[in-house]
Amino acid sequence: MPDLLRKLHHHPATAWLARAAGLPDPVELLRAAGPTDAQPLAGKRTAIRAAAGGYAADDLRAFALGAGAVIDDLQGQSLDILIFDATGCRTPAGYAALYDTFHAAASQIAQNGRVLLVAAPPAAATDPIAAAAARGIEGFSRSLGKELGKKGITVNLAYVAADALDRLDGPLRFFCGARSTYVSGQAVQLSTTAVARGTAIEGLHGKVAIVTGSARGIGMATAQRLVEEGATVVCVDVPAASQALHDTCRAIGATALVLDIAAADAPARLLDFLRERGGVDIVVYNAGITRDRTLARMARRDWDLVVDVNFGAIAAIDEALLAAQLLREGGRVICLSSISGVAGNFGQSNYAATKAALIGYVAARGAQLGARGITVNAVAPGFIETPMTQRMPFVPRELGRRLNSLKQGGQPRDVAELIAFLAAPGSVGITGNTIRVCGQALIGA
Repeated sequence: MPDLLRKLHHHPATAWLARAAGLPDPVELLRAAGPTDAQPLAGKRTAIRAAAGGYAADDLRAFALGAGAVIDDLQGQSLDILIFDATGCRTPAGYAALYDTFHAAASQIAQNGRVLLVAAPPAAATDPIAAAAARGIEGFSRSLGKELGKKGITVNLAYVAADALDRLDGPLRFFCGARSTYVSGQAVQLSTTAVARGTAIEGLHGKVAIVTGSARGIGMATAQRLVEEGATVVCVDVPAASQALHDTCRAIGATALVLDIAAADAPARLLDFLRERGGVDIVVYNAGITRDRTLARMARRDWDLVVDVNFGAIAAIDEALLAAQLLREGGRVICLSSISGVAGNFGQSNYAATKAALIGYVAARGAQLGARGITVNAVAPGFIETPMTQRMPFVPRELGRRLNSLKQGGQPRDVAELIAFLAAPGSVGITGNTIRVCGQALIGA
């Protein structure tokens, strides 16, 4: 669906009116097609800056060069990527390096540019002042993202300890590349919790993936991205969506499995299906429903149905997969949460509870399964352009699109890009995290 504000700004008859009214003019966001390139930053003009006493700059430089970035002094020149090592910011005085770097460089960052900051984990600090200084980088990065978002620039932060620097390669490639176009204002925690298997440039060849709720929308886009990366994908959806499910699978080269994941026999049927394939490497829990009403007017059956599909089914299937040891070593589990799970939403007490539960679930599961190289994460979409959002009334729809730093809605593929990254070997440093795909929505954390 064409963006209304872009149409107004770029049509000769209405451009003057859009400017006079002060309407935002959303930039055309940079996106990538096809499978991930071995050098996703090829030719990108990149500057790496650091606060004194930091420990990540050398590794950041090596990883950026390996991804194809062009690194030079670049003083006064336009930048595609700016990477800042803030691991040396341990006192209030250390923040001077933030000002000195970004005061001069913020205006140099090109449209659709990328900013990545790296900070020491606050929990690893040796004193409260150092912990506070590290945590402050998060506030800085989110504010900077709101200042630069109108140019399509994203700003993200990775917390990484000195012993986890080898986990930076994959996140740097993703957050500094075109595939993170609708991910901004996020802070990810990198750790050595999960045992590494594979490298940042490996695809998903030989991997078996299951995507629930994949007949259409975000689930379909996710299945397509995983197929592009070389995975053998099984698309799961309810009997009512059987025709759309089979159409999707024929179009993208996936296998269809008609199954209501909330049914009592769903875990057993899924396990039988997977045993024939020797197990599964990637599980994407995308299926979810809403039954929106204020709590006082909500029927018990609507409460139960949302809890059963959005939370209960995931817990039951995961328990069965783990008990049967069908989730392979180095596996990936990705749950679709929501901005509603982060911030709550009027009339969605049941939905918000289940989506917040998934945030807690991945944090707990991620800590348990790291010894097997398995990571567990959640993705929280914001306003994504789907048939469902297109049916919204005009005013709520436009508000949903504009209440973020990029001033526009995202695409299902934007969510799929993050999921594909989290499914890949290069994301091994990220587990127990919830990452938003929301253009840095102004609602929530």
